[in-house]
Amino acid sequence: MPQINVNIRMDDDLRREFDSLCSNLGLTMTAAFNVFARAAVRRQKIPFELSMDTPNIETMADAEEFGQIKKIRHQAKQGRTADAVDM
Repeated sequence: MPQINVNIRMDDDLRREFDSLCSNLGLTMTAAFNVFARAAVRRQKIPFELSMDTPNIETMADAEEFGQIKKIRHQAKQGRTADAVDM
């Protein structure tokens, strides 16, 4: 089966940390992403839980980028937890 290149943008520090983790596990980053992709396709879902129990600065920046920050802040003021936020 032919292979293609896929480009992924990520923070340089995160890339270095992820590369180190993969190396410690005996994997390349490519192999790790392929493991993730195969698991996602096989399970037909992201193969781990995603949650926003306590948004961090990166989560807030991503939410702001997608126009969700006002909604999250409003719902947080109403006492709703971040994982209950409707996005």
